[in-house]
Amino acid sequence: MGEAVKTNILGFTREQLRAFLGSIGEKPFRADQIIQWIHQFGVDSFEEMTNLSKALRQKLAETCEVRGPNALSEHLAVDGTRKWVLQLESGNAIETVLIPEPKRRTLCISSQVGCLLDCSFCCTGKQGFSRNLTRHEIIGQLWQVNRALRAAGQELISNVVMMGMGEPLLNYDEVLPALQLMRSDFAYGLSKRRVTLSTSGIVPKIAELAKDCDVALAISLHAPTDELRDVLVPINKKYNIKTLIAACVDYLNTTSHNHVTIEYVMLKGINDTPAHANALIRILRPLGSKVNLIPFNPFPKTEYERSTPDAIATFKEILMKADVMTMIRRTRGDDIAAACGQLAGQVKDRTYRALRFYGNQSTEESSVDDAVTL
Repeated sequence: MGEAVKTNILGFTREQLRAFLGSIGEKPFRADQIIQWIHQFGVDSFEEMTNLSKALRQKLAETCEVRGPNALSEHLAVDGTRKWVLQLESGNAIETVLIPEPKRRTLCISSQVGCLLDCSFCCTGKQGFSRNLTRHEIIGQLWQVNRALRAAGQELISNVVMMGMGEPLLNYDEVLPALQLMRSDFAYGLSKRRVTLSTSGIVPKIAELAKDCDVALAISLHAPTDELRDVLVPINKKYNIKTLIAACVDYLNTTSHNHVTIEYVMLKGINDTPAHANALIRILRPLGSKVNLIPFNPFPKTEYERSTPDAIATFKEILMKADVMTMIRRTRGDDIAAACGQLAGQVKDRTYRALRFYGNQSTEESSVDDAVTL
């Protein structure tokens, strides 16, 4: 007989762990202590949880484990950005990126192996899609990076952005408990303004998120018209701009946030003209928003080029004159392929297009088994 499979409790929320402890005949209140040991101290051994009884520690060691994805490699950019390639049990690998700044340390977390949505300017989408991450693989990125920072005597993560590989709202059931752990005072205790979820526009799930977990919302918009966005962000064919903006307005009305962040990748000659800027102003008029203009980060075989600095500056000036708060995002980590839109990881058993999300129920699959790295 093989060794009994242990329950990985790394991704359990407080409520889930309380229920689990009750199911094995233990007192539910112990969940608070265990979660603090795991997430606030980075402990993966039950023997180190010294405020638990010896009998409980032994029982947990026999039935449970605390296990996140292992680091395959770490890369340091000249600007201080750090990227970890993390190994998954399936043979895939994902990437998570630390962006250090003077007053905060932001971690960009992945939610899927690859991505289903195939946005035409994004390297991750070009890798195809393998599978959703589990909740312990999602929160495990934050857990592992904090462990590395703690071991090096460095400041821990202060902000999280769900902007890595994948579309988080297409993996909602696994992303939600990870978000709840980030927000929990017994785990990471991050405020609602320090956790941001970015979506390409999965409208029904935006409404669910508003009810389930109060976090900041960012929208990968990238175009001011349906005609252009259908090409750049194909999910727009299912949830168009008008529907998406209305969902964002509802999100603000349901939560306590006063704006949605609009992400807009600047593509030379594609979406960066004054006419595009004025069209963007019109569609954002009903919405409290802040616009991040993102210089395009190239990757092999892409058809796009980065907008010129003058074009980006002019675009920003037009928006600002219309009282649309606008910032130009500084490119970080592009020398280690860690910048926005460059994350690739290692994607096996790839589904190149998820046509069912655009109105067709079939999928085009490939069993390519080689690792993709950039």
